[in-house]
Amino acid sequence: MRYKDYLRGRYRAMLGYAGEILFFLGVLYLTPLLLLIFYPTETRYAGAFLTIALPLIIIGLGLRARLTPVEPVTLNVQEGAVIVVAIWLVAIFTGAIPFMLINGTAFTPAVFESASGWTGTGISVIDVAATPNILLFFRSFSQLAGGAGFVIIALSAAAGALGTSLSAAEGRTDQLAPHIRQSAGIVLRLYAGYTVVGVLALRLAGMGWFDAVNHAFTAIGTGGFSNRPEGVLVWKDNPAVEIILTILMLLGAINFFLAYTFFRRKFRPVFRSGEIRLMATVIGVSVIGFVGLVAPGLGLDGGTAVLKGTFEVVSAISTTGFAATDHRQWVDFGWVILLLLMLIGSNTGSTGGGIKSLRIYILYKAVRWEIQRAFMPTHMLNEPAIWQGEQRRLLNDKQVRQVGIFVALYMTMFFAGVLLMTAHGYGLRESMYEFSSTLAGAGLSVGVTRADSPTLVLWSQIAGMLLGRLEFFTVFIGIIKFGGDARDMVRRGRA
Repeated sequence: MRYKDYLRGRYRAMLGYAGEILFFLGVLYLTPLLLLIFYPTETRYAGAFLTIALPLIIIGLGLRARLTPVEPVTLNVQEGAVIVVAIWLVAIFTGAIPFMLINGTAFTPAVFESASGWTGTGISVIDVAATPNILLFFRSFSQLAGGAGFVIIALSAAAGALGTSLSAAEGRTDQLAPHIRQSAGIVLRLYAGYTVVGVLALRLAGMGWFDAVNHAFTAIGTGGFSNRPEGVLVWKDNPAVEIILTILMLLGAINFFLAYTFFRRKFRPVFRSGEIRLMATVIGVSVIGFVGLVAPGLGLDGGTAVLKGTFEVVSAISTTGFAATDHRQWVDFGWVILLLLMLIGSNTGSTGGGIKSLRIYILYKAVRWEIQRAFMPTHMLNEPAIWQGEQRRLLNDKQVRQVGIFVALYMTMFFAGVLLMTAHGYGLRESMYEFSSTLAGAGLSVGVTRADSPTLVLWSQIAGMLLGRLEFFTVFIGIIKFGGDARDMVRRGRA
């Protein structure tokens, strides 16, 4: 009974802290109502958001008031994973409600669209042309909030007892300040600054205000939703828009810690960073490949080919998903480039997805290290090192093994998704392209994913989006922890 009481106490504390995040999630659902100032004719849609926001706010406040412990309880990583997985599931399923109430979208496509928004994926299955502005804004805003991690948003004002467990569970382990609240606040200030500058720059480049807001949100959040049916192809003849979006996507894809370091005029840690150098190299090589082998088939040459190529490459590696050309007209080599870029993905501690460039860099160092060891004397000790921030850190076998397991798990999920899609009659090339985009949170699509796609395919993509966003282990740890605790509670209750 003592252990049962202990578990009850822990879960009471977890529910109390989860109430904090539910309250903030409810506030986020009120944000689209600000758009009614500019579009008063859409007031009739306000109820769809109030239906979600008010219960979340009330439940959140109630849990926080009644269950938050008087003496702060520090959560461990497993307990943090339970909270994060639960909150993300709440966000995804409640986020489907506006699509069902306003657009009349069926349940599965509505959940898909919500998951695509919150996870920053960007594959859409709704008719954008027939969607009210308030719902389009909500889609874009969900990518902005999901990109930062709404758990991070809550942490910026939450008690220190939430600690690093929730931040780590969302895949953000870098600390910008000694206190988690300060660190989260710095991330939000950077994020807000990027967004405001992005909106103003796009407006000056020729976008309307509504277009500028939506595209700045989804470029910084590396989500890729557009409020236009044609996407950014509407501005294909406006180089300024493409350049600004390219910069915004890069900002979203770069580690917030490194960006913060750079803005503090500490340049050496940035240029020493292996993941930054790897990303720069991959982008450069990929742009050369595009200009030489893809652009001629699209009728592009000179500066236009370089501009379009840079945009497409940055969009893929940042896992944003904007497209400046029709990918269906690309040669197979171009599809391979995009596939690899989406799988590699952006920096750790950014809004982007994919395997992450730091893990790829660690694997590269490990392979190089293994080859070098074959030529070293047996008594000689030598471990590879990488620069993280201003610290030079040695890599050991455990770290390399963890990265290898993650990459193996990622590729296993990728091929399982491809196998499922091909089993439903989709071509291998389209299946690999579409599911890599889903798992990496890239959002690039060749039209395979639609509202009338097979239900099992859509749900496999929903699972892929969530697993990719929370990087697998958080989901597994959260489910196993909760399942094990529930089983213990039931068994001890019978005893």
